[in-house]
Amino acid sequence: MPTLYIANKNYSSWSLRPWVLMHELGMAFEEKAVPFGQGSNWERFRAFSPNGRVPCLHDNDVIVWDSLAIVEYLAERHPAVWPSERSARAWARCAAAEMHAGFASLRNQCGMSCGLRVRLHGMDEALGADVARVNELWNEGLARFGGPFLAGKSFTAVDAFYAPVIFRVQTYGLPIRGVAADYVDLMLALPSMKRWYDEALRETWRDDAHEEEVRRYGEITQDLRAS
Repeated sequence: MPTLYIANKNYSSWSLRPWVLMHELGMAFEEKAVPFGQGSNWERFRAFSPNGRVPCLHDNDVIVWDSLAIVEYLAERHPAVWPSERSARAWARCAAAEMHAGFASLRNQCGMSCGLRVRLHGMDEALGADVARVNELWNEGLARFGGPFLAGKSFTAVDAFYAPVIFRVQTYGLPIRGVAADYVDLMLALPSMKRWYDEALRETWRDDAHEEEVRRYGEITQDLRAS
């Protein structure tokens, strides 16, 4: 059985991508959580991941690091990872790649912290542009392919790639317009997303760097995490 190495569920947005995809598509795997440490995690994560980062998938003698590489590896044996229809599949791959490589301001100013509710100090031009692009992408996919997921009737990899943004929307109250607002509600109600969220709330470990990043950009109005 494959083993997926991840970090803390409260913070680790990159870990969420393959985790939620594998759960939603019913792929059996063993989960191994290795919490972030204070300072650099290079040596700790290098014990199982060639690039010293999470997530990392071990499948017998095959080691696959990076969330996009893991998704493509899974797609070789699981056709449902990407949409079956050609135009939807092309769009989904483009949208997932855009998330993987872009949205720097959204990542930096709205770091994933599932158990917090945060009022941003403000939204600068760069963050506003990222949020506008998320709205554009989500509404486009839902309109073109009929929903309720981004590329059609079924949950696919493109939904997994935007799953961390769903939690950011919840944490920071980011403005989501049109049918994309219904998509946020749908995603938050998925059993896999609810499980990730519930387990994130139960984590008691805190990482100073992540906590300070949140406070830099906003005011914490609610902390729902276990003490």
